[in-house]
Amino acid sequence: MGDHRFKVGQSVNYASGPRSQAGSSGVYKITQLLPPEGEERQYRIKRADEPHERVAKETDLKRVV
Repeated sequence: MGDHRFKVGQSVNYASGPRSQAGSSGVYKITQLLPPEGEERQYRIKRADEPHERVAKETDLKRVV
C-alpha cells in the first residue's frame, strides 16, 4: 500500500461528495490506509468532534497547509 499519498496520523481536508451528509467537510486525521477500490485509493478518516470514522477516497482529500 505504498502508493497512498497520505500517511496515518496526517491531517487532511475532506471535501465530501454530493451523496455525503451536509456538514461532513472539514479537517480529519487519517487513521488507516485501506486497499484501493478499482483505481481509487481509500482511507479511513476521523474528525475530532465525531465519535465515528468515515471512509474517504483520495480524490476527496487535500493536504492541510
